[in-house]
Amino acid sequence: MTVHSHSLPERYGAPPRWRRFVLIGLVVVVVGVLAAVWTWITIAQSDPPVSSELISSEIVDDHTATAVIRVQWGDGPVDAQCTVRALAHDKAVVGQATFVPDQDAGPDYPVEIATERRATAVENIGCTAEGQPRPR
Repeated sequence: MTVHSHSLPERYGAPPRWRRFVLIGLVVVVVGVLAAVWTWITIAQSDPPVSSELISSEIVDDHTATAVIRVQWGDGPVDAQCTVRALAHDKAVVGQATFVPDQDAGPDYPVEIATERRATAVENIGCTAEGQPRPR
C-alpha cells in the first residue's frame, strides 16, 4: 500500500485569490452601511421634540390621584400630548389622564387623574408629538 502526501490544494485545486478579496470587501461594505444606519438612528433619536418626567404624585382619595409632570421641549414649539396613568396594588390601570401642555405655561403641569378604585401609584407614560410616535 502506497501513501501519498498530497496537500488538499494540490489534490482539489486552490480557490481563486479574488474570491477572498471580494468577500472581505463585501463584509467591509455591509459593516459600513450598518454603522452609518446606527449613527443616523442614534442622532435622530437623541433629541426628541418633547419629553417628560414625573416630579411628584399623591393619592388623594379612593377616586382621585394627582401628579406633577415636568415637560421638556426640544428645539422648537410643537403640539404635544402627554399621558399619565394611575395603577392599583395589583398593577391594574385604574385611571388615565391625557393633557396638552402649553409651552408658555411653564415646565411643570399638575394633572388630576380620576380613578375607578384606589390607586397606589402614578406612572408617567410620556409625551408624543408629530414625528415622535413613541412616548418619552
